Amino acid sequence: MAQLSDKFQSVGHSSMEMGSLDDKDLEFEDESLVSPVGASRKTCALETGPGGSLADISKRWTVKQVGNRLLNSIHIVIFQSKLNVLLLSGPVAILVHALTQNSGWVFFFSLLGIIPLAERLGYATEQLAFFTGPTVGGLLNATFGNATEMIISIYALEHGMVRVVQQSLLGSILSNMLLVLGCAFFCGGICHYKKDQVFNKATALVDSGLLLMAVMGLLFPAVLHSTHTELQYGKSEMALSRFSSCIMLVAYACYLIFQLKSHNNLYAPIDEEGGQSEEESEEEDVPEITPSEALIWLGILTLWVSFLSGYLVDAIEGASESLGMPISFISVILLPIVGNAAEHASAIMFAMKDKLDISLGVAIGSSTQISMFVIPFCVVIGWCMGQPMDLNFQLFETATLFMTVLVVAFMLQEGTSNYFKGLMLLLCYFIVSASFFFHVDPAIGT
Repeated sequence: MAQLSDKFQSVGHSSMEMGSLDDKDLEFEDESLVSPVGASRKTCALETGPGGSLADISKRWTVKQVGNRLLNSIHIVIFQSKLNVLLLSGPVAILVHALTQNSGWVFFFSLLGIIPLAERLGYATEQLAFFTGPTVGGLLNATFGNATEMIISIYALEHGMVRVVQQSLLGSILSNMLLVLGCAFFCGGICHYKKDQVFNKATALVDSGLLLMAVMGLLFPAVLHSTHTELQYGKSEMALSRFSSCIMLVAYACYLIFQLKSHNNLYAPIDEEGGQSEEESEEEDVPEITPSEALIWLGILTLWVSFLSGYLVDAIEGASESLGMPISFISVILLPIVGNAAEHASAIMFAMKDKLDISLGVAIGSSTQISMFVIPFCVVIGWCMGQPMDLNFQLFETATLFMTVLVVAFMLQEGTSNYFKGLMLLLCYFIVSASFFFHVDPAIGT
């Protein structure tokens, strides 16, 4: 027994010694991590290692990260959308223009090439809005949401094509209010056919009031011109248009303040019971690209749209002759469909997800932006360029806009939608399209 106890004591003593040694090793390792000597040894070992210095390694790692980020951004923006197959139409339009000078085909391929660019502009703006507040996000939507229409309009103004600018902007309003909103109501109603979808009636009425104000601004110069009651023929109409445009721009700036600052609580989404719900959605979207990448893509896409818009505008007259279509039909119907490609897709998607307030904001909000911001802005730009851009859109176009605003205002007054309302808006758009197909612009026909 004494021998066994001696053995146990010797084993315990040896284990204690081994434990102390292990503790010393751990302490030594910890000291080597934080002490200057250990740190310098490790640094020297890394600097003289086979991989090179730390600066070289960090430099290579940074270049690798930037390269991966660039490839990922290109994949998201260019290859993620199936619609981007139409991007090839842009180079095809340039080749056709260089080889054949066929205006009809140049117009067709330019039209197809701008469609995915308009959709990607909307995507880049949406990504950038993730990193900004609501005020800046609203301004971004105001400037880049209708960037395609603005670029085409400014290019056409430089070439003195005032009627093309007026008709294309008018067509954008008609397309958003009848075609885009009609498709959203129809598709949302089909997906949720057992109930009426609801939206914020108060905000819809505010937008309808702004649209009626825009109609007023367009109506008075047209009536003044048609009734020959101008104080100075040609000059009074232009002066009234420029004054009204400045007033409309001020009204739109106040509308942004009203929407984003003072009365932003009115723009809360509506639940199924018709009350405002402030609960955040369970599926929150997250940004896919960084703000710097979004800004770079906005610049690239805007330049490419500007480049293709030149071919598109230059080929309008030739396309009208070769296709046998009036210029008014091309400007009011075909061009706005291209510019509203992003709004069209997003409005339908949100309506099918029963997020009708967003669809309404896309369609009616875009119409409000064009009527209260883009059109007056083009009048001011034409003023600076010396071009006779005014608010006299002729009686036929102004009457069409007036009837469209009235129809949409009546559709929105109940705060509900269904597939039948969407179908009526689509049928109204078909009537408008047929009307412009048989309409001859008096500025061209006389």
